[in-house]
Amino acid sequence: MKNFLNLKSGIIYGLELNKLFSYLNKKNIALLAINCIDNLTINSVLESARISKTIVIIQFSYSGSSFFIGNSNDKNSFDSSVKGAILAAYYIHEASIYYNVPVILHTDHCTKDNLNWIDSLLNYNKDFFNSYGKPLFSSHMIDLSIYNLKYNIDICSYYLNEFNKFGIFLEIELGCTGGEEDGIDNSKLSKDKLYTKPENVIYAFKKLSKISNNFLIAASFGNTHGVYKPGNVLLCPKILLRSQNLLNKYNNSNILNFVFHGGSGTSFKIIKECIKYGVVKINLDTDIQWNYWNGVLDYYKKNKLYLKSQLGNPKGIYKPNKKFYDPRIWLKNSKKFIINYLLNVFNILGCNNLI
Repeated sequence: MKNFLNLKSGIIYGLELNKLFSYLNKKNIALLAINCIDNLTINSVLESARISKTIVIIQFSYSGSSFFIGNSNDKNSFDSSVKGAILAAYYIHEASIYYNVPVILHTDHCTKDNLNWIDSLLNYNKDFFNSYGKPLFSSHMIDLSIYNLKYNIDICSYYLNEFNKFGIFLEIELGCTGGEEDGIDNSKLSKDKLYTKPENVIYAFKKLSKISNNFLIAASFGNTHGVYKPGNVLLCPKILLRSQNLLNKYNNSNILNFVFHGGSGTSFKIIKECIKYGVVKINLDTDIQWNYWNGVLDYYKKNKLYLKSQLGNPKGIYKPNKKFYDPRIWLKNSKKFIINYLLNVFNILGCNNLI
């Protein structure tokens, strides 16, 4: 299966991306999509992908983009979210080549209130395409799942038409992902909103496929952002299977490419079942956040006697501790924890050795 599509390092888009998702679907393989917020998370993802010889999806949210450029305000400004996403994209374009890894560069949930963010990124995509013959981003997600189906798909159809001019994929959401992430709070939604109706999936497919096949569907089946007590989240992956079967009656030459949001904390047995039903992209955020923090915590526990002051430790009251509190040292431990976690997930899901 080595480099089956002859993918080069760098950003994947357009026809290559279409072929990749089709291949993954037929072979029951899904790629991991990791929400990144800084260079450390980006580099951790790229290094783990290089070791595992796999393809990864690096994605930024609206607030994650703002954080990347250093905006620490509770209310992230529009300008910082645009500039942060652009700077992160340029960095990933270069870093993916340095690490020799093919990357799908994606922006996560964009709600109605933030569509001007996508509009601005689309302008940057146009300029980049005119200069280099390829888009800056591989794909963008538009999340209008809290609105009625027709409105959701009408707006998404407009953007798919625009994206298609530059080989950019669209990800849509049908039904809502529960919980809260990056300021999008669906924790109080009624339970029925968390389960997509297969007929709605087919409605979306019929409308969007008239424009292009370059889209993914995040069809909810009870999935929730975050990690919760076992039993609190009732997943129903069979919704995905029923959607595939319904499409087969309508047009047996097509398959649906699904996205699994809220993958953190889910058993690998359920994840593999979802992949069997057409999931080609699995989002991980909460587990990455935990490993980022756990790396710091682990380092502190092992070295806390050297981290109480700049001078003074068990080896002497004036012994310097600089080599212990240097951020490059303890952040390296966070990177190690993230990489080890990802290597394990790549191995379990069988998405390693793709290149």
